[in-house]
Amino acid sequence: MSSDQTGHGPHDEPSGKHLPERASVATPVADPIADPGLPAHEPRPTDVDERAEQRAERQIATLFGLSAVCAVLFVVSYFAFEIGEVTTTIGGLGASTVALGLSLAGALLFIGIGTIQWARKLMSDHEIVEMRHPAASPEEDRAVTVEAFNTGLEESGIARRPLVRNSLLGAVGLLALPVPIVLLRDLGPLPGDSLYHTIWEPGMRVVRDVTGTPIKASDLEVGDLVNAEPAAIFETDEEGEPLVEGVDLQVAKSKAAVILVRMEPDEIIPGPGREDWSVDGILCYSKICTHVGCPISLYERTTHNVLCPCHQSTFDLADSAKVVFGPAARPLPQLPLAVDSEGYLVAQSDFDEPVGPSFWERDSN
Repeated sequence: MSSDQTGHGPHDEPSGKHLPERASVATPVADPIADPGLPAHEPRPTDVDERAEQRAERQIATLFGLSAVCAVLFVVSYFAFEIGEVTTTIGGLGASTVALGLSLAGALLFIGIGTIQWARKLMSDHEIVEMRHPAASPEEDRAVTVEAFNTGLEESGIARRPLVRNSLLGAVGLLALPVPIVLLRDLGPLPGDSLYHTIWEPGMRVVRDVTGTPIKASDLEVGDLVNAEPAAIFETDEEGEPLVEGVDLQVAKSKAAVILVRMEPDEIIPGPGREDWSVDGILCYSKICTHVGCPISLYERTTHNVLCPCHQSTFDLADSAKVVFGPAARPLPQLPLAVDSEGYLVAQSDFDEPVGPSFWERDSN
């Protein structure tokens, strides 16, 4: 708004007059810098030269193609370079790490550069002024925004530039390969038949958890519950080194953990074919709940029930550890017991079924 030399605009009230209703309205202040406006639009080479446009399109497609090649190299590098005790190196660094890092970086970098070049050289080139507003836009403006977005998609030319579109889709699609093939595969080795077996073997002694002390039948009284493990996880070689250690030790302990309980022999209801699986009222069951694999040992002597602390699945140890309450769908696997020549408790064999929670292939095998 322009103003005269007295400081009043053309519509201001004459001097000496004052309107109460306008007393709180601040006097407009001119912008400190005049709006320079928009410079004259200069077309890009790709806007006026068809050959330049086609050249830019090929360059962008090449960048997307290089991204696809890098994604493939990532997968190849994962399987090509060995890691372990003898690791292939490049410049003193692990070859696998270097190759995986460079190939994945290249796959992302080339897609980024290609997208930037696409925007700079081929998408519509318009200067736009958007006025700011202090609050959320009304529904009408939002509808206009959606329409503008759709217009942008149309002006980007993705529908009429199949080479750019298809090369981009191919690069992004191949970039997704490392996730299911490599990253998920690195979660751990495939289980194979390891879910069906534990470290228990015929004649292997049952020992106390933590201490590894062998257990005689006479060591247990009626009502006792003992956490136990197979003796193999405590065994050492001639030099005193453990036979099972590291991850293998943790896996063996987690699958083979058991509980020993002793009750009056006449209170036991043996399952079919399990008449000789107990020793003087001593029974042995897997410690791993068949619901989601929590360790259990909360024993109620009077009912012979053992409770899982996670979801309250309850098993009757006197009746083949059948489920009497809770979400578990299977009894606890039972380990057949015997005694060796020295009177120590030993396993007759491994469990005759997989321990822990159910899985898809369990019943098929």
